Amino acid sequence: MSTMLKTLEKPRLSVKVQAIATLAAIVGAVAIPQIFHVLGAASGLGTSLGEAFLPMHLPIILVGLLAGPYAGAISGLLGPLASFALSGMPGAMMLPFMMIELCIYGLTAGLLRNVKLPTIVKVVIAQISGRAVCAGAILLGVYVFGSQVKVSTIWTSIGTGLFGLALQWALLPLIVYRLENLKN
Repeated sequence: MSTMLKTLEKPRLSVKVQAIATLAAIVGAVAIPQIFHVLGAASGLGTSLGEAFLPMHLPIILVGLLAGPYAGAISGLLGPLASFALSGMPGAMMLPFMMIELCIYGLTAGLLRNVKLPTIVKVVIAQISGRAVCAGAILLGVYVFGSQVKVSTIWTSIGTGLFGLALQWALLPLIVYRLENLKN
């Protein structure tokens, strides 16, 4: 497979830069959803804005695309945990599944960082990978470990999050393009 995919020559990032990017993504994964939750509370929609626009996903996929798989995976794993510790969201029942899903988003996006594909394709691959692994984790949790999460969550989260997926398709390629071309 590696012979079929061409890679780009992107500069290697220092551990310090990757650590700063990881921290920034974790902060974004906590702060951005709070904005959506405040807007949801003010408009009477509650947490549904966050569920629809998937704001926690944006900084995680972005850091993977920009800083690589380590930054993406670590921020994907720790972002939901930090958010839960500070705000109680995501809910305790969904927390482990969100941690797995976002970890896979960041890891996949990071692994695709140097692959010569359009950014939107990288985003879609990361989204599919994260959702597929999360679905597997939910099924394993329910049928093997007796988790109380409903299996229907797999499908309802996709339907509910369509606006968020579209937002990621629109914003992430633009942000990556802009940030990668700042130095030029």
